[in-house]
This record gives sequence, C-alpha cells and structure tokens, in this order.
Amino acid sequence: MTSQQQQVGGVDSHKDSIHIAVITSVGQPVADQEFPTTVTGYRRAVAWLIEHGPVRAVGVEGTSSYGVGITTELLTAGIAVVEVNRTRPAEKRRQGKTDPLDAYRAARSVLSGEATTDPKSPTIEPLRALTIARRSAVKAQQAARRQINALLVNAVPALRDRYRDLPDAELLAALRNCRPEQLHHSDTADTMFALRALARRHRILHEEIQDLEQRLLHRTTRTNPALMAIKGVGPAVGAQLLITAGDNPDRLRTSASFAALCGTAPIPVSSGKTSRHRLCRGGDRQANAALHHIVKVRMSYDPRTRAYRDTHLAKGWTNKAVFRALKRAVAREVFHALAGHIAAPDYSDLRPARQAKNLTLTQAAEHLGVWPARIGELELGRRPNEDLAHRYRSWLNAA
Repeated sequence: MTSQQQQVGGVDSHKDSIHIAVITSVGQPVADQEFPTTVTGYRRAVAWLIEHGPVRAVGVEGTSSYGVGITTELLTAGIAVVEVNRTRPAEKRRQGKTDPLDAYRAARSVLSGEATTDPKSPTIEPLRALTIARRSAVKAQQAARRQINALLVNAVPALRDRYRDLPDAELLAALRNCRPEQLHHSDTADTMFALRALARRHRILHEEIQDLEQRLLHRTTRTNPALMAIKGVGPAVGAQLLITAGDNPDRLRTSASFAALCGTAPIPVSSGKTSRHRLCRGGDRQANAALHHIVKVRMSYDPRTRAYRDTHLAKGWTNKAVFRALKRAVAREVFHALAGHIAAPDYSDLRPARQAKNLTLTQAAEHLGVWPARIGELELGRRPNEDLAHRYRSWLNAA
C-alpha cells in the first residue's frame, strides 16, 4: 500500500476516555470507537487503529494533558503523532460537538496540513511537576507572610509595637521562637500562637522551595546547559521555558514562531490606509512572564541592557516599548539555545587552573567581587555565567 493510500487517525481526549476516528487519504470516514484511559485501554486503542491498515499519522488533542497517555503509546508503536488544537467555536456552532465529531476533525486537520506541530516529549512532565509544586509553595509562603502582617495590624498595641519596626528576617525569626504559653493574657497568647504557626509554616515552605529549586536546577542544567548559561535564566525561569517549548527542539521551527508561542511577537493589524502592529496578547503567559523576568534581571546587572534602555528612552520610546523590544530579542536568544544552535559552556578548566597556581576560592572571590560559593558553583558548572567565567580566566592567566 502506497503512502497515498495510508489512513489518518484522530483522537479526542478526555479524563476518563478517548475517542479515536480513522479516515482515508481522501477524508472519507472509516470507523471510530471509544476506549478508556488506562494502560490496557491505550494498548487496545493502538491495536484497533493498526487493524484498519497502515496509519500515516494521528492527530491528538491535548498531547500534554489528557492525551499524554495515548500519545506515549502511539509513539512507542512507531506511529507519528501531530498535536491538534481544540475545536474552534465557529465549527462547534455550525456542526455541533460530540466526541466522534471532534475525533474526525482532528484527523482531517492532519490530513489537510492545518495541524503540523510535533507533540512535546513526555520527558518534560517531571519538570512540569516540579514547577507546579514550587509555584504552589511560593504562593502559600506569600499567603503566610500576608497573614502575619494582617494579624499584627489587628493585634493589641503592645504586641504590634513590639514587632512593628523589625526587618522581615528578624520578625520571622522572633515569631518562630516566641513562647505563647508564657503569656498570662489568653487573647494575646492565642494571637501569638497563630503568629508562631504562620512563621514556622513560612520557614518550612522556604526550605521546601529551596529543595525544589535544587532539583529544578539539576534537571534543567542536564536537559539544556546552553539555556541555563543565558544571563538572567535561573532554575524556575529555565524550567518554564523548557515546559513551554518542550525538550525536543526539533518541534521548534523559527524564532518567530517561538516568540509567538511566548506572546512576544507583534501582530499586524493593518486596514486600508493604516499600517501598524499591535502587541500579541496570546501565547503562554507563564513563558511571557519568564522572558519579562530575564529582562528585569538584565536591567539590574547587564550594562548593555541598561545602555539600550537609555538610548531608546532618549529617542522618545516608553519603558513598555523598550521591554517589548528586549523581550523579543531575549526570545530569539532563548530559541537558539533551545534549538541547539548555541554550544553549552565548558568550565572544566577553571578549577585545575586555580589549583595549579595554589589559589583559593576566597582569593578568587575577593578579586572578582563575588562570594566564594559563587566561584565554586561556576567551577562545577552549576550556575553558568559567561561574563564571570571570562573575567575568572583572565585573572587566572595573569596570576
């Protein structure tokens, strides 16, 4: 059977079931059937699909959510999978919506060439799990801190005045170590007990966030060390960019498509005599926030970024316009790292060179103006920094 005769499949995925449809190479319906979202159900679905003849590709809705199980099973069986968008509202109004209809639409979108995107690799899911856990821990920690402030505002004046002017770190430490049982007034004791519980919860969440960030740093650096070497990219930002793009770079075609995915690509809105662009408000907003964070970090620590800002502000640009242009440039840089166009930095020469000259981490840190731990992390490749590595090598060569 030739490739022209090969059939195309479509999958409409849900939490408890998936519906699979098969069409011919000219778009005629062949069959459709529903299967449960279990290991056995996925295997039966793939076997049922193969029974109807050679399959060119299968379009799956939600390859990174409800469709991740059938996507993995199809890829294991050697069947090409294409990611398909959800049914558009206009089509629902015109033709209705059922599971079989959605499955056939998924298959026809692959056949017509409308859907062409490869699915994300399933290996990105552990990174997504760590990111979700960290994000919820950060929100809970922020909520605990706000609740401490609220309780202190409503506390009795003597209690409020005792902790009013303390810096955050000292305030939390004092509340963690307080002893409500020694207070004679029961109302004050109960308030202090609540404050101590919130302060201890804040500390526990802080340690949890640190543990999650260490695992994120290890996984992101192992997955794409070139991405982690970009200035302003930390474990949380790098993880989010990898989740958005997927850790299989072949699915990314151009930097413009990645910028559109992150909501940083300008959209043409020309009409008649008007020719202009507007800001894209779509895309992955978490990825957009990650790019925004990179630009903010560079505004603080990168002289070239500050010079770019000052130059364009002098030309009449607004801060928003400068940030938009910088985010588009950062998206281009991130794309090249994700697509493997940038070589991963190699710092394996730094520690032997320092030890050969009998220099300590403290001496190197004092000369470079950073903490000794920062130099140690750089030598081990845990926190890449090309500017610091260049200054470090120059100092080692001159020492």
